[in-house]
Amino acid sequence: MPKPSIDPVRWRPPPIDPLPDYGPTDLTVVGVPGDAPEDVVVDAVGQIYTGLADGRIIRIGTDGAPAVVGNTAGRPLGLAVSRDGRLLICTSPGGLLAMDTATGAVQKLVESVDGRALQFCSNVVETSDGTIYFTESTSEFTYADFSAAILEARGRGSLFRRDPDGTVTTVLAGLYFANGVTLTLDESALVFAETQARRLSSYALTGPQAGHVSPLVENLPGYPDNLSTGADGRIWCAIVSPANPAVEWLTPRPPLLRQLVWRLPERLQPKITPEVWAVAFDPATGAPVAGVHTTHPDFGQTTGLVEHDGRLWLACIGNPALAHCALPAGESDFG
Repeated sequence: MPKPSIDPVRWRPPPIDPLPDYGPTDLTVVGVPGDAPEDVVVDAVGQIYTGLADGRIIRIGTDGAPAVVGNTAGRPLGLAVSRDGRLLICTSPGGLLAMDTATGAVQKLVESVDGRALQFCSNVVETSDGTIYFTESTSEFTYADFSAAILEARGRGSLFRRDPDGTVTTVLAGLYFANGVTLTLDESALVFAETQARRLSSYALTGPQAGHVSPLVENLPGYPDNLSTGADGRIWCAIVSPANPAVEWLTPRPPLLRQLVWRLPERLQPKITPEVWAVAFDPATGAPVAGVHTTHPDFGQTTGLVEHDGRLWLACIGNPALAHCALPAGESDFG
């Protein structure tokens, strides 16, 4: 397929603030029968779910064996387990789906917003009252051309809300590659990631600040992807790659340079560095409180993560594998 055209603008990336060097860990790699499992979640009975590049949804049971539970028409990205036990699935293209993991039956929840088809539905979370929040990384491109959105450097991402009656509302627009989204433990706020802007923000759901966005973590040294909330309330962030020097250099310069780069063969374009990187942040202050940062020959480009049974499970787009490690210790008193 021919590449889509891009319409880049000058954009100045944020500075880089270092994170603590949390260092390596003993990583257990779990192969899956397909490429690039982008996110990972766990259900109420401890079963692990992920989605593969070809559309299959995989369950790893308590016996450790992977099994196909269903298929999606688009590329599955962010996942969440809903209140009714179904799997909420973001697809690109396609939109937001709900899958019955016992039968594989799929219900289309949101295919379009304001008459426009969703292109890059990215991550999703559900509140205790059945309200669903989900992100779209860019309204212009699908996952197959995610690097086009980064090279364009336009704020085409959004955060949406789907009410229990099916009404869909745009909560925030103009986001720079909106990605992971998760709730604080008390559901007083929603934390979301902007990959290109290298930041996490908090959107207040209750109290006098309801509807207000405030920065939680800024100037990250890498690109944040999916998020999850730990049992003690800390916000886990998968970091897919360190900030790419070539891309960061290009974006404030004449847009023509990025158009030329986009036309180059893929092997000559800026690449994502395959690292294993996850950091937990205090949900109130944004301070880093735990993490892991290493490389592994069979796992890299971390895109999703979830706590389960004293382990941190990780997903990636660099290998046909999930991985897990002992849950990194760190500060857990956020009072």
